[in-house]
Amino acid sequence: MILAIVGPTGVGKTKLSVELAKKYKAIIINSDAMQVYKGMDIGTAKITEEEKEGIPHYLFDIKDVEENYTVYDYQLDARKIIEENQDKNIIFVGGTGLYLKAALYSYEFSEEDTTTNEYEELSNEELYKLAKEKDPNTMIHPNNRKRLVRFLNKKEINTEKSTPLYKAIYIGLTCNREDLYDRINKRVDKMFEEGLLEEVRRFYDKNIESKALSTAIGYKELYAYFKGEIDLEEAKELIKKNSRHYAKRQYTWFNNQMDIKWFDVDFNDFNKTIEEVEKYIDERAK
Repeated sequence: MILAIVGPTGVGKTKLSVELAKKYKAIIINSDAMQVYKGMDIGTAKITEEEKEGIPHYLFDIKDVEENYTVYDYQLDARKIIEENQDKNIIFVGGTGLYLKAALYSYEFSEEDTTTNEYEELSNEELYKLAKEKDPNTMIHPNNRKRLVRFLNKKEINTEKSTPLYKAIYIGLTCNREDLYDRINKRVDKMFEEGLLEEVRRFYDKNIESKALSTAIGYKELYAYFKGEIDLEEAKELIKKNSRHYAKRQYTWFNNQMDIKWFDVDFNDFNKTIEEVEKYIDERAK
């Protein structure tokens, strides 16, 4: 059985994945584009060793931040893990929809097609800026996100025509927008309390200017702060704003690309949410 847990940051995907893994004796595979990188822990809300509770976790901390890890690489790695664990239940967890779909749907890549998913966390304005740097004469409209991403990538991935390769149950965690945005804002504040500034500064002080660090929310804004382009409060507000916008794009993407059963999270009693999800899984798995 393959399960996929999706949704924006701060809704409980990590906790749910561990609880389901314990119940169904499953392994967990990361499907977050930034959690593959070592050292990007606080800003990506990466699961801790303690939180893993002994459950085998894959595709976390597998690359240095200087390395370029593409959706093509992820597809190869994830499918290899699936094939090697056919006797086990498998849970994918993360918010990078394209990684998940590349792993579980019929995507085909050539060796040269190293299309990355690093652009997912960028705003339209940031995408347009990159497009203008690549070609100052580009006529793409700043709000045409799809064309901007297509232009920045070597080749376009045709997500509309892909078909599932594996039988999987897709579970989404959600809550109303006001609560979500409030949780995102508080989560950013908590990241700073836990040492986000120091985490990013370690990379900056080593003069590391990688694609991962220049695109990941929480890192690109603090790099701008360290460079003196904005002050710290501006950086914090930008992280919150970009995180909220990213969550909105995640919902749009998942609703358009996958057949997901959404569950409203009960933050006052998360066990109720876990029970609802388990009931749904048991009914689907019959």
